Amino acid sequence: MARLTKIPQVLNFFIYFCILLCSFTKLASANVELDEDNWRQILEGEWMVEFYAPWCPACNALAPAWKELSSQAKARNLEMNTAAVDVTKSPGLSGRFVVTALPTIFHVKEGVFRQYKGPRDALSMVSYVERAGWRQTEPEPSWRAPHSFQMGLVAHFFKLSQGLRGVHNTLMETYGLPTWGSYLIFAIATIFIGALLGLMLVCVIDLLYPPRRSDKELVTEKEVERRKQLEKKVLEDEQELINDDIVDDAEIKDSDAERNSPADTSEDDKDRPGAGDEKVTKEVRRRKIRKD
Repeated sequence: MARLTKIPQVLNFFIYFCILLCSFTKLASANVELDEDNWRQILEGEWMVEFYAPWCPACNALAPAWKELSSQAKARNLEMNTAAVDVTKSPGLSGRFVVTALPTIFHVKEGVFRQYKGPRDALSMVSYVERAGWRQTEPEPSWRAPHSFQMGLVAHFFKLSQGLRGVHNTLMETYGLPTWGSYLIFAIATIFIGALLGLMLVCVIDLLYPPRRSDKELVTEKEVERRKQLEKKVLEDEQELINDDIVDDAEIKDSDAERNSPADTSEDDKDRPGAGDEKVTKEVRRRKIRKD
């Protein structure tokens, strides 16, 4: 009877030991699931990060080797962590890391990102870390660093595109709209949002760079009338001067004709002293009158 009573205790101990062993094994081979909230923890230390999707056959084929990777790293005392990103749950991270194919593996060490393109078995990936094979891989340029500002904007655009895709699927599946109806709604919304953004842009530009006002002078009707009369008087004076010039030119031509006429000029006048000076004086006087 004493032995029979000890059997349940042994079974309980064995069950607890199995549960503890399974928990330890799970912790040793567990991968950190990254999302939009906790992905920045990979900026410290050394990590191997996989981007996958549940519907991807190549990702499913890589799953056993990826689980074994953390166990191998633990057995070799490597200070390396493993993480995984489900792109269907965190589309912003796929845009932030510019993931164009699945599965994609990144090696991260102290915030420096390198894309792993070697064999996809656990031993090769462990050797890549253990033998510092990542030194021979070109790191990602600074402008493509996932923690940079511009890649953060790309991540927001990716999330926006996924949100719009969800709205499109909701309109078709929940409300039964045809494909062209959903596209029509998006087109109208795009035009409206574009017009609104354009109006806001114009207002901002006018606020920063106000248009120059023309220097216009406000005058009364009496002032306008006075200026018109003044202009009219100036025109009349100018016309009078022009007429005087015409008359002076005609008189000068007549005087020149009389002076050069042989009938009117006598030999005595030519020989008379001072005759030429008188003609020159008369001509100068006429020119002065014309200039005045």
